[in-house]
Amino acid sequence: MMMCGIAGSGKTTYAQELERRGYVRLSVDEVVWARLGRDGGHLDPEEYADHQAHAEEALRQELVRLMRAGRRVVLDYSFWRRATRDRYKSLIESHGYRWELVYLKANPETLRRRLAARNALHGPNRVTVSEDLLRSYLAGFEEPVGEGERVIPQE
Repeated sequence: MMMCGIAGSGKTTYAQELERRGYVRLSVDEVVWARLGRDGGHLDPEEYADHQAHAEEALRQELVRLMRAGRRVVLDYSFWRRATRDRYKSLIESHGYRWELVYLKANPETLRRRLAARNALHGPNRVTVSEDLLRSYLAGFEEPVGEGERVIPQE
């Protein structure tokens, strides 16, 4: 299961529900938190991107291990670029698994409201997202269209 959406769209909440139903949840944010021991959202964007890249590689390896073990997995990750989605789809298919792309679609106002509440919290799934960073996410997000996605509107 591949979660897709902008920060604040509800990916982690949805993925945690799947986790309660027996899926193994893999989260880039949690790996970054474990490495840093704090919110990576306060780092310089290039430094944070480097930590995310290392976390993503670790999760890719863990995904392969879990698929070989026959486990159901939910990837709690934004999948904001189509190329990344395609790469993971190929990886999943190459191990004999089927993927499902779940796109949690939220308008900017909903994201701002949710992020305002989330930014006041502390923990590995509560990465701070400033207004500037949200604008960057909105501008760079490649919305899945015609990729076999299941769209779940968020309010």
